[in-house]
Amino acid sequence: MLRTTKQKEIIQKKLNEINTFFSAEELHEKVKNKEICLATVYRFLKDMRDNNQIYFYTCDRKTVYSKENKSHCHFICEESGKIIHFEINNIDFLKNKIPGKITSFQLEVKGICKECNSSKEKNST
Repeated sequence: MLRTTKQKEIIQKKLNEINTFFSAEELHEKVKNKEICLATVYRFLKDMRDNNQIYFYTCDRKTVYSKENKSHCHFICEESGKIIHFEINNIDFLKNKIPGKITSFQLEVKGICKECNSSKEKNST
């Protein structure tokens, strides 16, 4: 069980307001309290991870967090480097390939986004 402090209560209150993926830096920015440093936010999130109270994923070589055990998917444009988040609702095609129960997943797909592809097509004509 996590020891409750005033700082943790403040961080938890702001965390309760977040409904999407977030970074430690984004959570720290929401706290906006000079008495709570970024290291305190990192320790808070580590304690939550260690106690299975929060989930974490890698996004653009950075750790992002979620209060829910969501799947985390990216499309990365090879031309612009832009990262587009998307959702997959069904991964039945993997069920026979995985030797266990799937609880969440992280997927990275690379290609050329519509914007870059259409500008390539315009330039080739």
